[in-house]
Amino acid sequence: MTNWQIPPSIDLPPWYLDTIARYTPESDGHSVARILWQRGIRERGELLAFLDGKAYQPTSPFDFGQEMNFAVKRLREAIKRGEKVTIWGDFDADGVTATSVLWEGLGQFFPQYLQLDYYIPDRLTESHGLNRRGIDALAETGTRLIVTCDTGSTNLVEIDHANSIGIDIIITDHHTLPDDRPDVVALINPRYFIESHPLYHLSGVAVAYKLVEAMYETLPDIPRQPLENLLDLVAIGLIADLVQLRGDCRYLARKGIEKLQKQRQNPTRPGVAKLLEFCQRTGDRPTDISFGLGPRINAVSRVHGDARFCVELLTGQDAKRCQELAEQAELANTRRKEIQQDIIKQVKRKLERIDLSTTNVIILEDPQWQAGILGLVAGQIAGEYYRPTILLSTSEEERVADAGTVLAKGSARSIRDIDLYQLVASQSHLLHRFGGHPFAAGLSLPVENLPLFREGINQQLRRTGIDLTSFSPSVEVDLVVTVADLGQSLFRELKLLEPCGMGNPAPKLLIRDCWFTNLWQKNPEDLKGKKISYPRVTFEIHDGSIERGFRGVWWGHSKEDILVGTRYDAAVELDYNPRFDRYEIRLLALQPHSNESVNHLFLNSADTLIDWRDREISDRLTRLDPHLLLDCPTDWTKIYREYQQALAREKRLALAYSSPSESSARETWKNLVGIAKYLIRTEESISRRMLREKLSIGDRTLSIGLQALADNGIDVREKEGSLLFSTVNRSNPETIERFLEAIAEEIFLKQYFAKVPVETMKELLDRLDSLVF
Repeated sequence: MTNWQIPPSIDLPPWYLDTIARYTPESDGHSVARILWQRGIRERGELLAFLDGKAYQPTSPFDFGQEMNFAVKRLREAIKRGEKVTIWGDFDADGVTATSVLWEGLGQFFPQYLQLDYYIPDRLTESHGLNRRGIDALAETGTRLIVTCDTGSTNLVEIDHANSIGIDIIITDHHTLPDDRPDVVALINPRYFIESHPLYHLSGVAVAYKLVEAMYETLPDIPRQPLENLLDLVAIGLIADLVQLRGDCRYLARKGIEKLQKQRQNPTRPGVAKLLEFCQRTGDRPTDISFGLGPRINAVSRVHGDARFCVELLTGQDAKRCQELAEQAELANTRRKEIQQDIIKQVKRKLERIDLSTTNVIILEDPQWQAGILGLVAGQIAGEYYRPTILLSTSEEERVADAGTVLAKGSARSIRDIDLYQLVASQSHLLHRFGGHPFAAGLSLPVENLPLFREGINQQLRRTGIDLTSFSPSVEVDLVVTVADLGQSLFRELKLLEPCGMGNPAPKLLIRDCWFTNLWQKNPEDLKGKKISYPRVTFEIHDGSIERGFRGVWWGHSKEDILVGTRYDAAVELDYNPRFDRYEIRLLALQPHSNESVNHLFLNSADTLIDWRDREISDRLTRLDPHLLLDCPTDWTKIYREYQQALAREKRLALAYSSPSESSARETWKNLVGIAKYLIRTEESISRRMLREKLSIGDRTLSIGLQALADNGIDVREKEGSLLFSTVNRSNPETIERFLEAIAEEIFLKQYFAKVPVETMKELLDRLDSLVF
């Protein structure tokens, strides 16, 4: 059973709430304020820098010190000598974008293809990092300087080989550092900084950008293109690589997304614009990268091995050629999904034959598995079975070139606090190559070493004393919400957290005691209309807090995974679907709702309803942190929904509204007409919410009033959430009378809810709850 890790309720300082409220005009900002506080953003300066990109001061590239100076000096020498420079990249999204940034950025100083070139290893035949065969090939074409990106820090043997044949190396990387500095011209790697340094979490593309930035500052008269033109590529690599979005990482990602969102309307990168079109994204959100661009770039090497054309896709200006390349990336991603689903099924069949109660680390191999896909599958299996997972391909094609030994090659993924890198490193004597970090690793080893490797790594985990049987899946939840909370207002408030990623994840919302209707399953189609065996189920979610359901999608699942009529607790992310122009949720985790949940126990508590009607709300009272009902209700549905929302948040509902004014229905009509005429004269607009507040009426009554205006000389139209008024020649007094009757009914009901005893209200609310499905 999934454990929901919910942060405790806290009292936030007034200055903190006031600061955030300035950035959330459509809401009070309490939701995003709680999340930011829980994530450690608590100092005034830090908060302002987080909320406002203009308040952040980016770090100089020369903070890298002498290493950056060494790199710039060597590049300037190459310019003067006319030496050939080759960028050595990597094949994942971070490496491809890093290569593209250096290709465009250094291309301002070196003629492309004549003095500057790039090399990206083949994922399936060369793997990550420098290799002797590639270095020798570059030497034959006249390369005298290699600039790596997203790779190279630990390739000590290959670096020595390059030096021996007269090739200098500048390393730009962000992966683990060796114990001793390699013999290179410069090693630009943020891992030399302390973890709190604003450059510490830079990914490969961001380090590459800092080198280009240093060249721009050193030789400002040479570049013809603004440095900022590279930022959209930087954002793609940063977010796709799942680095901590703090310090300069967050700043660069934010600025890059501002650039990226312009590609659909005014494309300067036709390949990127086409990819956004294929994934039906606009480029204005991090998820457009993490679920759209990133997987498509990564899919090319996962499926084909060779990802070199991705640099042309991202940087090329020939629209026709870029469309062809974008189509290849799209089809590769389709194929990746199919292969991934097929391997998942095969892995699960193998797991049925294993006793998981005696298995600490899942290690499986198969000669038919495609190595480039195994990291994705390992991550899914580790999360589902809650075991560190290592999946290996034992294809005859994988051999050590100098020995002819068949290799098992693949990927590993971890869970919770288990340091997978150290586990794998403990068996390094059995491995051919390995690398990675605590949560993910890549490795290869001779097939004959597999039994010893499997036994050794399981023993090593047992020695740590970690009891996997005590582990259970857990989801860290940021907020408990109801279905009524979902929609534009909450989405725009939570968007203040963006760009989201590692260290600042997209907020996870927990909806308790909910159910699902209108389940519908459809496998998507590729560019050629072929069905993709990668399921998704769409649905509507309900919880009784609002009459209608809310649309959502669950990727990688079928409708059989949700039982109609069953009550669930669901962890979700709130999203916007530009294809259908609607807000929806993305389902993350699901489990049956327990009758012993906090909500159920809290419902029968004696003080779930507090009577603060006609009372001044002081700071002392608000420290109780209730859910405030500030508008006098006009029906039981409204107050019941507010009551359910309070219980979902484990709060009391405070009746904090005032008794209705003595104004008549006729005065309300005059006020509505007066406001409309004023807005016509000033050519201004007004939101429905603001107009309701000015007139102190409900939404249904306002709709009747707007219709009365439209029938009696003042036309009304709604655009982007605002009301616009204009003069027309119409008259229908009957609709005015209908509005006056609705006002009179509201006044009567408000007077009732202003005086009804709170005990009576509590009894009726509990009775209503027992009647709700």
